[in-house]
Amino acid sequence: MTISRLFALITVALIAGIASARAQDTNPTFVVSYIEVAPSSARAAAGILRTLQEASRKEPGNTGFEVLQRKGQPQQFAILEAWKDAKAQAAHAAAANTAQLRDKLKPLLAAPIDERVHTGFVVGKAKVTGRGSVYVLTHVDLIGAKKDEGLAAIKQLSVDSAQDAGILRYDLLQQGNRPNHLTLVEVWRGTADQEKHEVAAHTRKFREALLPMSGSLYDQRIYQAIN
Repeated sequence: MTISRLFALITVALIAGIASARAQDTNPTFVVSYIEVAPSSARAAAGILRTLQEASRKEPGNTGFEVLQRKGQPQQFAILEAWKDAKAQAAHAAAANTAQLRDKLKPLLAAPIDERVHTGFVVGKAKVTGRGSVYVLTHVDLIGAKKDEGLAAIKQLSVDSAQDAGILRYDLLQQGNRPNHLTLVEVWRGTADQEKHEVAAHTRKFREALLPMSGSLYDQRIYQAIN
C-alpha cells in the first residue's frame, strides 16, 4: 500500500468519525443520576432536589427532568434527565445555578453522585403520570460478547410490555461510554400494575434468557416522584 493510499484511508476514517460524533451531538441525551444522602438529611435533600427540578425544567433544550425518591429507602434519590441534544445537557451541567444547588447538596451526601449519560436505544411516547405512579429503574450489565443478543431481548421485552395494563413508560437507555451497560426505565400507573408485570409470562421469559448474558446482578429499584 502506497503512502498516498494510506493517507487517503486515514482521512476518510477521520471524516467519518467526525461526522458520527456530530450526529451523536444532535441526538437526544439522557442522564440518570443516583444520589444517596444521610438518612437524617432525606427531607433537606428532597427540598434541594425539588428546587433543581423546577429550575431545570425551564432551561433551553430540556424535555424532561424528574426527581425520584426510592420506596423504603427515602435517603436514596434518582434523577431522570432528558435533553434535546448533548449541547443542551452540557450547558445545564455547566450552569451556575446547577453548581450552586449541587454545592448545597454536597454536605448531605453519603456517597458521591453516580451520574450516567445515555442515548436512547428504545424510547416511546410517555403518558401522563399521576401521584400514585410507580417508577422502576433497572441497571442491566450485559457480557460484552452477548451485548447485541441482550439488546434484542430487552427490545422485545419493551414491545411485549407495551401491551401490559397500566404501562405509562417503558424506555431502554444505553450508556454512551459503556454500550453494554443499560438503564431500563419503567413507569406504571400503580403498584398493582407493576407487580402483575413482574410475574407476566413475557417478563419471566426475558429474565430467564437474560441470566446467562448478564455480567452482574439485575439491579432493580422502585421509586416515586417527588412533586
